[in-house]
Amino acid sequence: MHVVILAGGRGVRLRPYTTALPKPLVPIGDEYAILDIILRQLRSYGFQSVTLAIGHLGSLIRAFAGDGDRWDLKIDYAEEDRPLSTIGPMFGILDQLPEHFLVMNGDVLTDLDYGALLRGHIAGETPLTVATYRRQVKIDFGILESEAGVITSFTEKPTLHYSVSMGIYGMSRKTLAPYPKGLAFGFDDLVLDLLDRGEPPATHFFDGYWLDIGRPDDYDEANRSFEYLRPVLLPSASAPSWR
Repeated sequence: MHVVILAGGRGVRLRPYTTALPKPLVPIGDEYAILDIILRQLRSYGFQSVTLAIGHLGSLIRAFAGDGDRWDLKIDYAEEDRPLSTIGPMFGILDQLPEHFLVMNGDVLTDLDYGALLRGHIAGETPLTVATYRRQVKIDFGILESEAGVITSFTEKPTLHYSVSMGIYGMSRKTLAPYPKGLAFGFDDLVLDLLDRGEPPATHFFDGYWLDIGRPDDYDEANRSFEYLRPVLLPSASAPSWR
C-alpha cells in the first residue's frame, strides 16, 4: 500500500497563494495544509508508505512532512532537478516502488476511498486505472451544426457531460518499465501511448466529493466549504482500514 504524491509543481495558476508556499502546503480551514489532509486520509485507508515527488520549494515540503512519523507513515522523497511532468518522476525511482502503487496530485481534496482504487487496479490487471468524475459544462451560446453552408441542427445553450480525470491513478511498474529515466512525460502522453499499444487504461468512477485546487476560485471555495466538509474529508476513528 504505497503512494507517490506529485508535489513538485510551481502552482502558477494558484498565484498569489503559491508565491511563498508550494501548492500542497496552502492552508485549508486555517488548521490543515492540503497535504496534511491527504496524508491523514491515506493512512486511514491502510497505506503505510509515501514517496513525495518534490521540486519547486521542495525544502518546505521536506520540513513539513519529515519522515512521516506523525501520520504513522514512512515518507521518502524523489527530488526533480528539472520539471518531469506527471509521470516522469516515477521513471527514476521505479526500482524502489512496489509492483502496484497509487499516484496522485498533491492538490486534490476528495473523499475517494484510495484503498478501493488500488485494490480495484490490482484485481483488474490493467496497465493503468484512472479515477474519473462526471463534470457538467454549461455552454453559454447556441450551438450550430451546418453542412454546405446550411444549418442542419441547433441547440440553445446546451449542458455537456464529460468524464474527467481526478488526478489519481492506480499504476504498475511493468507499465512504466519501457520508458527511460529523466524523460519528461505526462499523464496524457502515457494514456495516448497505451492506447497506441493496444493496452487501454481502465476507469474507476467516483461520484462523491472532489475538488482539484488549481485556481484561486477553487481554493476560495474549498475554504468557504471546509467546515461543512470537515467530517467528509478528515478521517475519524471509524474510518475504514484495509487489511
